[in-house]
Amino acid sequence: MHEEMIGQVRSFNRTVTQHVGALNEEFLARHRPLGQARLLWEIASDGAGTDVRQLRSRLDLDSGYLSKLLRSLEADGLVVVERSEADGRVRTAHLTASGAAERAELDRRSDEAACSILGPLSGPQRTRLVAAMAEVERLLTASAIRVITADPQDRAARAAMAAYFGELARRFERGFNPALSISADDTELRPPAGLLLLATLRAEPVGIGALKFHADGPAEVKRMWVAPTVRGMGLGRRLLAELEARAAERGVVTLRLETNQALREAISLYRSAGYREVAAFYDEAYAHHWFEKGIGEVWPSALDG
Repeated sequence: MHEEMIGQVRSFNRTVTQHVGALNEEFLARHRPLGQARLLWEIASDGAGTDVRQLRSRLDLDSGYLSKLLRSLEADGLVVVERSEADGRVRTAHLTASGAAERAELDRRSDEAACSILGPLSGPQRTRLVAAMAEVERLLTASAIRVITADPQDRAARAAMAAYFGELARRFERGFNPALSISADDTELRPPAGLLLLATLRAEPVGIGALKFHADGPAEVKRMWVAPTVRGMGLGRRLLAELEARAAERGVVTLRLETNQALREAISLYRSAGYREVAAFYDEAYAHHWFEKGIGEVWPSALDG
């Protein structure tokens, strides 16, 4: 990593923490630090409450520190944390009436703080700043996505697979039935027969990609899917590049895949990644395009897109 890039990131962090008031013990002059204010804002205001585990995942906080923040808010009469009657392991945080009022006041003051940042700028400068902020948020979100090897029976992996199958059923002209497609069952997606990559954002599944290995021929790329909420962030490229790297580690020389004509984004990704369209290499009920690539070939970095 270039030192200039690291230096720019650190400079940006210092500027932002100062502008948003993170250095002050009393965020927005409300007698509580930024961590407590942010946690208060994350708790649902509709009365339903929020699962404490969701808060921990969403904010990426240590469970001990989150408990400390919640206790502080409870002591101030802003939050009540209750255990579920159905499952004692589940705790839910609810805003009290005072907590809802405090959250509304924080919203008002946050709007004022945003206006104070935009106010001194000209119209074109405001447009540039807001656009730059949106781009930074998008890239930071992409940076927060984690990719790991997962078992196909993992809860998050099953949820991602179900979402993938559901999207195919909606987009394919004749729907989609996995039983009619070339198999990629759990045993085929576990080492040494294959592997499954799972992408998560704040503990929620947002993408998958898999490999099927064959001792006597090319390996297959299977189950490539990216959630609509994170499309355009380069995750598809990242998953594909990781699958290629894993295949190369296994000594694979050639990768193959097939796709449906309705998946235009996937077709564009594969072509830009250096996959060449070839004749059909087996019967697949839902395929219109067949692709192949030599693992040693170079294509644009996943970070470029």
